[in-house]
Amino acid sequence: MDATAPPPSPAGPGGAEEIRLEGLSKVYADGTVGVADLDLTFAAGELTVLVGPSGCGKTTTMKMINRIIEPTTGRILIGGEDVTKVDPVRLRRRIGYVIQNVGLFPHQTVRANVGTVPRLLGWDRARIRERVAELLDLVGLDPSLHADRYPHQLSGGQRQRAGVARALAADPPVLLMDEPFSAVDPVVRERLQSEFLRLQQAVRKTIVFVTHDIEEAVRLGDRIAVMSHGGRVEQFATPADLLGRPANDFVADFVGSDRGLKRLAVTSIDVADLEQPPVVHVDDGLADARSALERVGARWAVVLDDRENLHGWLSAERATGSGTVRDACRRMEAWVPADASLKTAFATMLQHEAGWVAVLDGDRFLGVLTPESLHAALRRSVEGAVPETAGAV
Repeated sequence: MDATAPPPSPAGPGGAEEIRLEGLSKVYADGTVGVADLDLTFAAGELTVLVGPSGCGKTTTMKMINRIIEPTTGRILIGGEDVTKVDPVRLRRRIGYVIQNVGLFPHQTVRANVGTVPRLLGWDRARIRERVAELLDLVGLDPSLHADRYPHQLSGGQRQRAGVARALAADPPVLLMDEPFSAVDPVVRERLQSEFLRLQQAVRKTIVFVTHDIEEAVRLGDRIAVMSHGGRVEQFATPADLLGRPANDFVADFVGSDRGLKRLAVTSIDVADLEQPPVVHVDDGLADARSALERVGARWAVVLDDRENLHGWLSAERATGSGTVRDACRRMEAWVPADASLKTAFATMLQHEAGWVAVLDGDRFLGVLTPESLHAALRRSVEGAVPETAGAV
């Protein structure tokens, strides 16, 4: 270990470790520059996406981390240790690796494939069998159904899940993923992305994820590095900051002119942005409800039960005659949980052709988002974004 290297950084959640690239470059024998003087830090326990056009050096950068490609200059520190000075075979056994076409051994069962690295590390059979069953269950494959099948007996999505399980088998602190979901159809791809986000919440590895798809990068990444040719990082930021304030024309062109719509998906609902419409309760008389609406000139009210939970809504047109609000109110279809994104809220409005959407904490009513308040929330989030540029650490 290099005596000048900083002490190892504290492990992140689940034993994850920080990755730091210092002055990293790759220059090939013919003089072609794959990556030039790259300084980048991947935080422990976070999923960082490298994204950019073909030939920009994103896969080269990833392959230098586990030294499938040897860097020309610079250092790679994992948990504070300079891994350019360690045995590359031993290094790869402590780093999980998932590639586009999975790379499962075709003549081995799923059980044998997933247990590959633990066998190389000398684990006993009982421990390997237990770990394989645990991981298959974690990635959504029933061990009793899939462990003894061969790769050709699995669907594309199932093979990709098995590949992720194999990469996690020895509980590595770092996981490298090179366009892992690009070989499956869009429906399966979206399902795999959702499952992978769930999985990352459970395992909290330090993940470096390569893709050419900005939609995938925005959906999955805690932070995104947009790379251009020669391995230059044009911007390194959270998805919301990247979409809100591209650092330059290259980034703006790459993320697309619809970046405002993309930003909806990564902007959470803020309770401060919610509007508070008139509220009536299920046991109120219709005459009282009508008076309440007339006082504020409103055309509708939210209906709550005696525990302040959402029950439905009442229009001014139905607030007539005798009886109670319970008799005249309608079921609320357009609602979202408080942890939803603005995109989910907007999609719910469109799905139900509603002029507003209720926001709930469990069953408790918090307020509503209208198209106007949703747009204002998005604008405020953009104005508060601070971009980070190349070399940010």
